[in-house]
Amino acid sequence: MTKVFIDGREGTTGLRIVERLSARDDITLIPISEELRKDPAARRACIEASDISFLCLPDAAAREAVAMCENPAVKIIDTSTAHRTNPDWAYGFAELSDAHREKLVNSKRVAVPGCHASGFIAAVYPLVAAGVIAPDYPLCVHSLTGYSGGGKKMIAQYKDENRPALYDAPRQYGITQSHKHLPEMQKICGLSRAPLFMPIVADFYSGMEVTVALYGDLLKKSMTVDSLRELYAAHYAGQKLVKIGQPDEDGMLSALSMSGRDDMEITVSGNDERLLVAVRFDNLGKGASGAAVQCMNLLMGCDECKGLNVGE
Repeated sequence: MTKVFIDGREGTTGLRIVERLSARDDITLIPISEELRKDPAARRACIEASDISFLCLPDAAAREAVAMCENPAVKIIDTSTAHRTNPDWAYGFAELSDAHREKLVNSKRVAVPGCHASGFIAAVYPLVAAGVIAPDYPLCVHSLTGYSGGGKKMIAQYKDENRPALYDAPRQYGITQSHKHLPEMQKICGLSRAPLFMPIVADFYSGMEVTVALYGDLLKKSMTVDSLRELYAAHYAGQKLVKIGQPDEDGMLSALSMSGRDDMEITVSGNDERLLVAVRFDNLGKGASGAAVQCMNLLMGCDECKGLNVGE
């Protein structure tokens, strides 16, 4: 029986992890009382008593939690931004390469990818690895997310019946080009030039659609819509949580299509001159809690999809 502690289980990511683990018969969740959940000594005791601890905390608190753990046997899965570019930590996206999977499986420190970053990296990493784009390719990415990605505060704002009228339409943010996901997007993909990144939040609870645009004449290798789709199919062949998909029945792409699921779908469209790669998933699934549980499953040596909602 694996002993698991969730530090910060009251947040959106923590609650989703609890949901995914509550029916498991191979896990014991270590409880902490409401009055002690912010007490450093009590949290430290819970972390050090665990086999695996999830950190669902702000960056500074996550770093403090790691520092307070002196039990070398404890494996830590951090869902914050704090350790995603740290080379001593495994980056929790096993599907990227055999090397990523091997490092994750053998690590005691795993950083769960950011939600926007997950979609971008799923699309761009294979292009760099295959030599389709140069590291300095001028990438431009739009990322549409449901408001649950903003945590409890944003959820409350959107559910408030007296909310501002501007919340009724999509709102672009991160407009200074300094979004916290940019460092991992650039580093994990091996890019020398940061992408232009345009995140957008809209009036739906969960779901995400990340779109990367490519000019055919700027690619290092000539690609068509079909050959690019084949490239992704080959790169992610045999993966259970990353699949190649098609547009919706009406020829459109809805960011809601993967809501409630823990897998991810990549769609290639456009034409041979201007190609579009869209990655759809749930910002709380493969973009957060689902990815964290997948990482835990891999650390435990069980089916990586155990306890997750994965489509056909």
